[in-house]
This record gives sequence, structure tokens and C-alpha cells, in this order.
Amino acid sequence: MAKPAITNQIRTLRFMAGEMTQAELGERIGVTRQTIAAIEAGKYSPTLEAAFRIAQVFGKPLDDVFQWQG
Repeated sequence: MAKPAITNQIRTLRFMAGEMTQAELGERIGVTRQTIAAIEAGKYSPTLEAAFRIAQVFGKPLDDVFQWQG
């Protein structure tokens, strides 16, 4: 199986943010817990809007949250 082109630090950032749950993050950006789980696992690439919202929740630049393995 090919390695996902986009990797992320969401799980680490959630842990550092007081162990925020996937459901809490999803609620804050307007998606379901399942969507956050899929993005975190690299099974789904977020929309650009969702990616920016996730970065904003953690107060991080986009490339601190998501990495492109082109």
C-alpha cells in the first residue's frame, strides 16, 4: 500500500491541547468525530477549509499540522 501523500500531527496536537478528543475537535471545526479519525489516520484528506480550521484551533501554521510527502 502506498504511503499517504499527506501526513499530520493532529493526534499529538490534541494530546498537547489537554487531551482534546476527536469529537471535541470535530465539533470545533464543524465535522464529525469519524471525519477527524479518518483525517488523523491518513485515510482521508481534509478540505482546504477544514485543514485551515484545524490549524487555527491549535494556533499553528498549516505546515506544522499537515506535511506533504510529494
